[in-house]
Amino acid sequence: MLALRVHGPMLGGAMHGGYRARSRSGRRVSGIPRSTAVHTASELVDWLKENGAKIDAVEVKTLDIPSAGRPLDVVVAGRSLGAGEVALSIPEHLCVTLDRIFESEFVAELLTTDKLSELACLALYLMYEKKMKKKSFWYPYIKELDKQQARGPQAVESPLLWADQELDSLLKGSPLLPAVRQRQAGIRKEYEALDTVWFMAGSLFNKYPFDLPTETFSFELFQQAFAAVQASIVHLQGVPIAKRFALVPLGPPLMAYSSTSKNMITYDEENRAVRLVVSGPVEAGRPVAAWCGPQPNNRLLLNYGIVDEHNPFDKLQFTFTLPTSDPLFTAKRAVLTDAGLATQQNFDVSVSRPLPPLLLPYMMVALATTPEQVAAVSFAEKTPPGHDRELEEAALAALMSYVQRRTAAYAHPLWRDLEIINDPSSSPRQKVAARLTKIEKSILAAAVEALSAR
Repeated sequence: MLALRVHGPMLGGAMHGGYRARSRSGRRVSGIPRSTAVHTASELVDWLKENGAKIDAVEVKTLDIPSAGRPLDVVVAGRSLGAGEVALSIPEHLCVTLDRIFESEFVAELLTTDKLSELACLALYLMYEKKMKKKSFWYPYIKELDKQQARGPQAVESPLLWADQELDSLLKGSPLLPAVRQRQAGIRKEYEALDTVWFMAGSLFNKYPFDLPTETFSFELFQQAFAAVQASIVHLQGVPIAKRFALVPLGPPLMAYSSTSKNMITYDEENRAVRLVVSGPVEAGRPVAAWCGPQPNNRLLLNYGIVDEHNPFDKLQFTFTLPTSDPLFTAKRAVLTDAGLATQQNFDVSVSRPLPPLLLPYMMVALATTPEQVAAVSFAEKTPPGHDRELEEAALAALMSYVQRRTAAYAHPLWRDLEIINDPSSSPRQKVAARLTKIEKSILAAAVEALSAR
């Protein structure tokens, strides 16, 4: 599968079956586009039905969406759906999971607790299956993944696949940039450990007449494969570890992820199937979305190539560390411990909660210069008598300086993000990056306002 190419069929060139390259512009699936809709992915749908999938309530259509700049395959309601109705049910033998691959939960757990993640194992498996072409059981599913090119509903791949210069230009100042670098380093480390799977699970690879993983696939192809699997993964809850990461046909990227949808993809143990239950009415022809879990936008962009401007889980982290060289370190640590805080502490900051209640007293403890000041800091909501206003002012100034430094680290101000988003000539990557940095800067602006109001 995932002998992926960024500028061609994502899973290699042998299986695209007449598929024409399409532009990279962004897309929306929030409503019925005023354009033509053509049935597509018929081979995948036929394969699913032949193997027991219950998918009559949905269809896969190619929606010619002007705002996207290219047609897109999307899962839509095949008829009107009511709240609580099962939109689709995919038998577990049609889902790619570690226990399905290795046919042993012990081997699967052994691999994922050692050097390789679940995503790396899934990517390697499908890369070899891709090379089997039509001999592979997964051929129809791989073909559709190839066509999707690992792009989310906004026609953008994970930043894992962006060029270094593009990353530095579009994500400068964002905490996503170091997160991407860290993930890329992790993928490199896993690539170097791929041959471990070959030797540990030899029976799995006996059917493949190919060389060792690192001799068969370059790092670039493996990274593209990893990103494609990552963009398509479903996280199942309440299942054994070997089932928790699943590739589900008709799931993402054909089905959009949303941070506000209440439609849940779950594992039905009684029927041994993965299913989607809709939480409310869905009109025929409307795209069907699934809840992505409580992920902030930097995670959504890293994992799925999307940014949701209505994401209720969006946040930035403010991280502060009390230096061990502080002469009052022991006393300060004791006070922080009593308040349920650590000497290295993360604070989640959002537009709706720009100044977490414990942040200011934490900073006051950090800046205290005498044992009396340390002992006098209160973590209560109400200001106690004898409150050290001078120390509070110093803490507010330090926090303001911190927020201003983070804001200044971005490549351009918030108004420029708005220009990029509204500019028809902006690329999908430019637009999705601008959406993310606009949201992050809005959170920082809210923090500045909250600090100024104290």
